[in-house]
Amino acid sequence: MFTSDHDEQISHVLTTELLERCRERAPQHDDDNTFPHQDLAELQRAGYLSAFAATEQGGLGWHMDTVSAAQRRLAAAAPATALAVNMHLVWNGVARILADRGDESLQFILKESARGEIFAFGISEPGNDEVLFDSMTTATPDGSGGYTFTGTKIFTSLSPVWTRLGIFGKTPDGEQLVFGILDRDAGGTAADPNSWDMLGMRATQSYATRLNEAQVPAERIIRHIPTGPNQDGLTIGIFASFLTLIASVYTGIADRALHLAVDGADQRILSSTGRAFSQDPVTRDRLGEATLRAIGLDAQLTQVTHAIATAKNWGAEWFPRLVATKTLAVRVAQQQVDTAMQVAGGQGFQRRHELSRLYRDVRAGGFHPSNEDSARRTLATFVLGPLRDDADDQS
Repeated sequence: MFTSDHDEQISHVLTTELLERCRERAPQHDDDNTFPHQDLAELQRAGYLSAFAATEQGGLGWHMDTVSAAQRRLAAAAPATALAVNMHLVWNGVARILADRGDESLQFILKESARGEIFAFGISEPGNDEVLFDSMTTATPDGSGGYTFTGTKIFTSLSPVWTRLGIFGKTPDGEQLVFGILDRDAGGTAADPNSWDMLGMRATQSYATRLNEAQVPAERIIRHIPTGPNQDGLTIGIFASFLTLIASVYTGIADRALHLAVDGADQRILSSTGRAFSQDPVTRDRLGEATLRAIGLDAQLTQVTHAIATAKNWGAEWFPRLVATKTLAVRVAQQQVDTAMQVAGGQGFQRRHELSRLYRDVRAGGFHPSNEDSARRTLATFVLGPLRDDADDQS
């Protein structure tokens, strides 16, 4: 519905035919709770999984603004496929963000992605509210510069197919967080398919992954960061890539919901007047409001992704802007689907209707960091400063 400067570039890779095939397969994967292997194979053949890698590395040479626009298109066709692929693209996005700022330490991720390796995001842990600033996984030195990791990661998208898993854990003394890239062939991992029978985004197959002394050698340890809040380039890169690409997926769902709402308004007929719902004042008001939301979200996401692609220096504004973009994208996606359901009427409530699936898929947005409560705390701290204790309040 909205154009971007990258449309022609994207359409050569994510062709209309490829996207339609993904859209056609999506309902069955949702019904069967299965992974979209065909989607992934087609995307890999098209070179999409190496979108961030430079052309001389065998990739597409895209930056965050182009990849974000592409993810919107893929999510509009097959949301769960897009969300699964997102986790591979997150690590590639981190590597590209660091490289654009002079840090070449993660170039191997881009090179290996161009050779067909699939990276997954093993960061989330049950009960860890500190996300990247602490870990419940233990990272034990192996005496040769590497570490063994023991703990549980949840929401590990791409579980059936990943070959590399980006993980982190805390040293036994609690002082450092250690980040590394685990090779699946190294062993020490066990995925639990029974942990993934969810309301929506079912085809992501985001199993819980248990690490049992999983070995990451010294050459694959990518960072040592002190436990607690920090401004390390890797931390910033992960937040920037993750939050932006998550926002892109949910913006794509919002785009599709508005498209379906407009189609529904043209196709439904009011029995009282014999005219299309698109001529009904109430429907027009709803879609006018939905379009207002859509244009605002498009502007927000486009600005942020362009800033990342051009290495803009927003300083202390970066994290609030990223959190706000992700939060806004999820909110708008849910609102757009709700509006589309109202316009579609009872047919949208049928389980096999696309809107019914979108209605369930968007609910997953609230479980990706940062959630609503965390986002509001972050933004309040940005404008008001840290929360003062009682002694400070009385002074």
